[in-house]
Order: sequence, then C-alpha cells, then structure tokens
Amino acid sequence: MKSQRSGFNLSPLVFMIVRGETEDVPPTIVFGLPAGSAAVEPSGALAVFPGSILHLECLFARKLGNPEWTWTSTFRQYLTGWAIAARERDWKYRLSIYYAKVQDSGIYTCSTPRGLSNSIRVHVVDVQCPVLNLPEPPLIGKIEGARMGHGATFECPVGFKLEGAAGITCQYNGKWSAEMPRCETIECPPINAIGDTRLQLLEYNNTFGGRAVFACMWGHQLLGSQNVECQGDGSWSGGMPSCVEIICPTPSIPKSGRIMESQTSRHNSPRKQHQTRVYKVGALVRFACLPGHQLLGEASIICTENGTWSHPPPVCKVRCPYPGDPPHGRIAPLKFWYKPGDNIQVTCSPGYVTPLEPVRKPTCRENGIWSAPPPPCRSYKDV
Repeated sequence: MKSQRSGFNLSPLVFMIVRGETEDVPPTIVFGLPAGSAAVEPSGALAVFPGSILHLECLFARKLGNPEWTWTSTFRQYLTGWAIAARERDWKYRLSIYYAKVQDSGIYTCSTPRGLSNSIRVHVVDVQCPVLNLPEPPLIGKIEGARMGHGATFECPVGFKLEGAAGITCQYNGKWSAEMPRCETIECPPINAIGDTRLQLLEYNNTFGGRAVFACMWGHQLLGSQNVECQGDGSWSGGMPSCVEIICPTPSIPKSGRIMESQTSRHNSPRKQHQTRVYKVGALVRFACLPGHQLLGEASIICTENGTWSHPPPVCKVRCPYPGDPPHGRIAPLKFWYKPGDNIQVTCSPGYVTPLEPVRKPTCRENGIWSAPPPPCRSYKDV
C-alpha cells in the first residue's frame, strides 16, 4: 500500500511529544511508503514487499536533542536524520530503507537521549495473493495488483447494489481480506394486492426504476398515489393505495314531490328509504310530483363514477293538467300543462255549439285545479 502510515504504541502522550512538552515517555514510530507495499501482521510486525522504499519515522521534539536509531540486521547501514520538509523537520527523526531486501528484516529501535525507546519489527517477504481476474459485468473493479499490500476496489452500476466488500487487500499471509463481491439487481419488496380485492395492478415491475400502477374496480375510488416507483435504496417511492366505494350524496326531495322506490331499494317506506339509503355508483333514483304539479327536469338521475349525480334533482311546479276535449269539440290552446291563470276555450264541431248563456272560461287556479270543466258542445237540434 503506497504512502501508508501506521502508528505503534500510540497514546495521547504522542501529541505532547510532538509539541516538545515532555521527554518522559517512549517515542512513537510511524512508517511511510513512498514506493512499494506493506501490511501489518497480527503480531504487530510490518511485512514489507521486496523492492519497497520504507521510511521509519521516530516522533520526537528536535529541541530536546537527537534520538538514535539502532537495528539488528547486519546486512547494511541505513541513512538516518531529521526529515527535510519544513512541516516535519522539527519532530520526525527518520530511518530510510531503500529497495528493501529480505536481508533487511529485523528489529529497528529508536531511543531518546534519556534512554527511552520503542521498536518496530520489519519483515521483508515476497508475498503474492491469487491473481484477481477482471470481474464480469455488471461488477466494475479496479485492481492494483496481487502482491502484499495491493488492493482492489469494486462498484456496481445504477440499478444494482454491491453485495460484499467494496475494497479488499492482499494480506501478509497471501490471502485476500475478503471474497470478490457481486452485484445484485435492486429489487423493492413485492406488492401483494390480493388482500384488497377491489385494488387492481395495471402494471408491475419491482426492480430499480420499475413501477407499480394501481386502479380500482368499477364503483370505487383510489386513495393514495396511482403509481409508485422502485428507488435506488430498494424502497418504493410511496405506500400502497387503497380503494373506497364511491358514494353519491343523498339527493334532495323536490318541494311538492317525492322520491319513488329506486331500482335497488328494499324499503317499503319512501321516507325511510330516503333517510337510510346509500347511493353507490349506478344507483338510479326516480322522482314524482304530487297531483296538480308538473315535474321540470330529469325524472330519473344516476350516481356517476365521480361521486356526483348525472343531473340535479327536478322541481315540481303547480300546473293544471290537460282536461281533455269535450265530445264534439276541441279546447284551445292545446297543452299538456297549464300554468295558474291560464284560460281555455272550446271550439265545437260543425252542427254543435256551446251553451248560449254567458259562461266564464275555465281557469287554472293556484292549487292546480281547473275552476270549471270545459263547457260541453250541444247539437243545434237540442238548442
């Protein structure tokens, strides 16, 4: 692993040493890898791949004096001295191992002027992990290599989730830290609409980007979103809707009118029916007026799917009905209904006449009843 740093025997006092406030504790050792790779063994030893460049850093306040590096390897001498970079030269005393070889293995110790020391074991070893082949799609991988300290990172494209570790490392023992992960299609929890027989699924796809489209059976209204989408976190964008029965409001009874028994009513009393009836989609209501009244509007209305009636309730107006023509005569004007105040007169057929004495024309009264029947037509012979 390149440019890696790791601490040994770390404690809160490390930072005090860096600031130069005390020299009464052992120094801390960290390492850096400008080139090559390394891994920390369970024992705490630093396993280094051959050919790596390794810097061992002894953390100590320069103003308190110079530490000293010693080592057990007899292979060669190593360069030691204060770090050159301005931000490091006052507290990092370095030992450098260039292009490490197996013979560089050993214990490296940093001692302070007061004799306090700390050590790190370096183990130069050629460790190789099994070579990783480029993953098959949809898994996307970036493989650094297969030697100790090398790593590999993985990711999945949109619509898939990573099952396993996003990054693995070749360890000191020649084994990868984890198995190569895999990509699995993102799926949202299945939707079961069987519990509500009124709810219907028009479209259904529970993979990422798919959607579920709902509808209700005829006569019912959807409460909630008509469609939901499967999101990247494996959850639906909304909850499952429900269906409620569409009910129309109770229609008003026209003044001087009544509601007749509807097609689905089982009540004998129209009044009781009107108070307790639930009007579902398709319900048909018929109206009638009291005698002496004309029904204006629709005599029948239907509860529609939007919860409203097909027409407003009719009204009942006072009217006189057509009284019928007298024998051998005709009334004028000829209408089905006559408004209060309307008059009629009779025209007799040839050979027939109305009575000679003055007769007031029949008038439609305010109660819807004619003031008199149409006058009769009599034969000339009888006059």
